[in-house]
Amino acid sequence: MDTKHVLAALSALAQESRLAIFRLLIQAGPDGMHAGGIGDALGIASSALSFHLKELTQAGLVTARQEGRFVIYTAEFATMNGLIGFLTENCCAGAPCGIDGPACSTAR
Repeated sequence: MDTKHVLAALSALAQESRLAIFRLLIQAGPDGMHAGGIGDALGIASSALSFHLKELTQAGLVTARQEGRFVIYTAEFATMNGLIGFLTENCCAGAPCGIDGPACSTAR
């Protein structure tokens, strides 16, 4: 991922409703959810939801597909993994890291 795409993704996620939508779609997995289900689950009005989904889609974090009369929204897992990879690319100076890794555990 290049810096421009990383900034767009982080900017899109830096808002409470959009972060909640993205996390919900991650939980839904590859089947995704229709807009009504997202709005009901999070208590977001359809007009606001439409705006937030557009922002997430433009950032490449969400894709939409038509299924009958519904638009199904799905988290874009490749973008999410690319973003995580970008953020952790040079983590711990090459030492194994993670929650219990030696390099990260000394930083606590």
